[in-house]
Amino acid sequence: LATSTVSYPMRGHNEEVTSRPLITDANDPRLADYMNLRDRDIAQRHESERILIAEGPEVVRRLISSGLTIRSIVLAPNRLDVMEQALASVTCPVYFAERDVVSQTAGYSLHRGVLASAVRPPTMSLDDVWARPPLNGRAHLFAVLEGLNDHENLGAIARTARAFGVDALILDPRCADPFYRRCVRVSMGEILFLPIVRTDIASVIASVRDHKGTTVALTPRPSAVRLDAIDDHDGPLALVFGSEGFGLPESTLAQVDVCARIDIESDVDSLNVGHAVAAAFALRRHRSSRHRE
Repeated sequence: LATSTVSYPMRGHNEEVTSRPLITDANDPRLADYMNLRDRDIAQRHESERILIAEGPEVVRRLISSGLTIRSIVLAPNRLDVMEQALASVTCPVYFAERDVVSQTAGYSLHRGVLASAVRPPTMSLDDVWARPPLNGRAHLFAVLEGLNDHENLGAIARTARAFGVDALILDPRCADPFYRRCVRVSMGEILFLPIVRTDIASVIASVRDHKGTTVALTPRPSAVRLDAIDDHDGPLALVFGSEGFGLPESTLAQVDVCARIDIESDVDSLNVGHAVAAAFALRRHRSSRHRE
């Protein structure tokens, strides 16, 4: 193994910490989880082996606080200062390697200087999320996605869902991998705290109805009712969103309880799906607040 040692000063102290190994070979087996991260086959292998990759100081800090089992953390030497406090609580191996070495390992330029691998959260079912108390103390709120295959949109939606107190993110089988590294990165690690279910849309609609809730499909069609005009209610609510290019299929629009649109300027065709999710949950939160008043 190609390894040298370096010493790093501990913040607030004159003495140095014990020398740590510095990995200098991009093919070092200790970096195996991070090999060729842009390779599609590697991404599929990570999904099947239930491994996720976190990138950047902020995301790795969120990973550490999530309680998930971390396999290893890799730092560029000059990133110890920003990670020192978070690393105090970890028990996994922590490796040091210069950015160019890790970039060669990963297959792309590593700008943030911090990587981690972890065991993915366990798969959840609809019954699992119904068994959890709703975050708002009144009724469950779900974001349901059908056919969304863009990892960055999915990551942005997960971050929005966390921000607006969504109880679970429900994905149909055609949606992208929610724990792919780009998705985890764009979510700023918030997807690690969000219950995620994979199931078909028909099962979601049936389950929400069984719990006396309402399913609302978001569509730009002029015939749909305005989302902010839908009466608030005390039962569970599931907002259903389609893919960026195709939206929701006719079969889903026919099954849901309500088809709704976000009121935007008439000369604008539609919103990016990530923006639509943010606007929809902001509108529902605003209306719910007014209703409680």
